[in-house]
Amino acid sequence: MDYVFTGFRQEKDVRVYAFECVQADRSRSRVSVGADMQLLRKYKIAVQELPLLCRRFLEERAAEASEAAIVFSEEQMQAYVNRRSAALAEAALKRKPYRKPSGAAIGQAWRGPAR
Repeated sequence: MDYVFTGFRQEKDVRVYAFECVQADRSRSRVSVGADMQLLRKYKIAVQELPLLCRRFLEERAAEASEAAIVFSEEQMQAYVNRRSAALAEAALKRKPYRKPSGAAIGQAWRGPAR
């Protein structure tokens, strides 16, 4: 099943993202995912990330019964933030530490004698 983002609308503090669900037989249905903007600020999730997060959320729920309106809850946001921070921590461990240059006159050899 594929999900095509078709737009969003703002209803007070809830942003509702609309998607079209395209089945294997090419039949289409509509579904919307609502997300509370205050929770986004609380968990420091960028608004630009939200359409893809909602799509991923729909893909995870594909096996369940389709609903016309779904809410991207605080638990899902918290799980995303935990996964993101774990990935950042893992990337920091893989990063090579800064190595200070070995001598004070690095690069002087190719510049020629000082005048």
